[in-house]
Amino acid sequence: MEVKQRPTGMGAASPILSGLLYAFVVMSIAAVVTSLILMLTDQKEDALPTYAYIIHAVALLLGGWVAGKRAEMKGWYYGAVLGVIYALVVILIGFLGFDKGLDLQTLLFTCLSFGVGAIGGILGVNTRK
Repeated sequence: MEVKQRPTGMGAASPILSGLLYAFVVMSIAAVVTSLILMLTDQKEDALPTYAYIIHAVALLLGGWVAGKRAEMKGWYYGAVLGVIYALVVILIGFLGFDKGLDLQTLLFTCLSFGVGAIGGILGVNTRK
């Protein structure tokens, strides 16, 4: 009977790294599509924060799903860790690029990222191959 090796750390086969890659690709594509929609239509930019949160939620859900699917166990853990790392990267980009400080909104974003990533991980573990 063979013992399966579980991926650990941030290596090439890491569920967290794979999930982050998927999450950031989805976020980038969705941001470009949203920008094009705002540019080419008469839609106002007032709803932009709502669109941004929807984009982050979809990206985290998909990233958590990929992480959970690749991990094959402890999906909530891998998804939640992915959510926190994703949130920290987004907050770091906001801090360095746009001089955005830490406030209650960033704390709420981190907590929601934790939860959405965990839900994605749970769904990923429970999907059949």
